Amino acid sequence: MKFVRTSLFFAAVVSMLVSSSLPAFAQAKGPRQIIFAVVNDGVGLEPIAYINRSRLESPVNGSDDSSIIAAFNKTYYKTAATYKLIFGGAATGTVKIKSANAKADCAPNMATVTTTNSKTPIKGMVMGLATNAPVKNTTSFRRRPTAAERTEIEALVKKEFAKSKLAAKELKSQNLTGIDIDKNGRAEFVGSYWIDVDSKTRNLLFFIAELGAGGKYSLVFADGRAIDQTNVMSQDIKDVDKGIYHELLLDSFDFDGDGIGEIFTYQQSFEGAGFTAYKKENGKWTRFYEFSNYHCGY
Repeated sequence: MKFVRTSLFFAAVVSMLVSSSLPAFAQAKGPRQIIFAVVNDGVGLEPIAYINRSRLESPVNGSDDSSIIAAFNKTYYKTAATYKLIFGGAATGTVKIKSANAKADCAPNMATVTTTNSKTPIKGMVMGLATNAPVKNTTSFRRRPTAAERTEIEALVKKEFAKSKLAAKELKSQNLTGIDIDKNGRAEFVGSYWIDVDSKTRNLLFFIAELGAGGKYSLVFADGRAIDQTNVMSQDIKDVDKGIYHELLLDSFDFDGDGIGEIFTYQQSFEGAGFTAYKKENGKWTRFYEFSNYHCGY
């Protein structure tokens, strides 16, 4: 695992602004298949990506021209429009549009919604996905780790930090969630951990863990990075402890129908949110899609 000194997360937005979502949106003859993030305790809906067969494409950004955002909202955020809630890789509830405001100062391409879930409530670090695309999976699998699983995985996390000569005296986590990506009855785990290096520095770790043939877990994907207080827009490292800049699980969704769910994550910043999708190909997990949605200036 390679730790790097991170700059402000939304410096990445600059590169996103040069790619307009107008052509993709204008060419659509009706609502395209789309994936949303269900956030803010289940009352916020934020676009992640359009589905184009086996690919994902950037949706309307909060920084786009107001006319583009207004057209998007008119299409996808009609009052009482309903989307399928994806939780544990399956459709387990509904997300119903209450309102949206394309002229809002912050997050004009987001909507206020009512979320109904037959499983765990959407709250805090427990988030989900929503879509108008077909959902083939009918069995939901999303759970907390057992005590034994947590012990085993946290030992791996400590070893991962140790690779960068970081002593994890006290591990802290935003979440550790078991999901069945390939519907084989065994849990893969997605986790977001961090350690305090000192009073003004944190090291963050996002990972995917899988159970091997020998019955032991291993970290099959790990991404770590260092953040110190000078890199935090608020200039308060405690905001990182609350979840800012951490990469967090949204859920899994097999949008391309290959039998293996893609993992979708969320990263909150002071000026918006970042989304990443991970795909397993040839036995390896890789990032295959990223999108940064601008909200407003801090």
